[in-house]
Amino acid sequence: MTDTASFEEEAGIPLPVIALFKGVVYADAQPQLWQSLLRLQARVRDYVGVVGLELMLDEAEGCAYLRQRSATEDEAELPRLVPRRQLSYPVSLLLALLRRKLAEQDAAGDAVRLVLSRDEIVEMMRMFLPETGDEARLVQRIDTHINRTIELGFLRRLRGQEDRFEIRRIIKSFVDAQWLSEFNARLAEYHAHAAGESVMRTEGGMDPQ
Repeated sequence: MTDTASFEEEAGIPLPVIALFKGVVYADAQPQLWQSLLRLQARVRDYVGVVGLELMLDEAEGCAYLRQRSATEDEAELPRLVPRRQLSYPVSLLLALLRRKLAEQDAAGDAVRLVLSRDEIVEMMRMFLPETGDEARLVQRIDTHINRTIELGFLRRLRGQEDRFEIRRIIKSFVDAQWLSEFNARLAEYHAHAAGESVMRTEGGMDPQ
């Protein structure tokens, strides 16, 4: 690599690094930034590794984010730059249900993005939440869980369509195949526990780009 090319790469590193510190980078949302990240990913890995982070990049799904790197036996534990967040029962339940929907779509070989309506999400969650006897209050609570899931970056509200939501494929990185294989058993646990008990963790703020 020439000195000029090396300099150009070094100069280009801050843009993808800053974007990653802000949240998830999506190929479809920021195609130029995504191409820059693909080209510079080795340098970016080295760069963030200095402060104990690792780059998680899924080229097939078109998303990338930073994760706290686990310390080895001979390393001191560094302060966390990416906070670990405890999720409530309803939010973790919603993530599991959304992940299953995505798995069903993938199994059917359908490559288009997966969009659900608010009513579809309400119906998915209804049977696993405690009865309130108040339909309006139940829907209001589910709206709160939907909004929290949007904040975490696993759902995206469609522009101009307030009641329709796209499942972001980053969810596959947090609800993996092994976790999904135990889904039925977990749903039984969900059904047996009161809403509000934390059953799942995720790292970092996943603000959509």
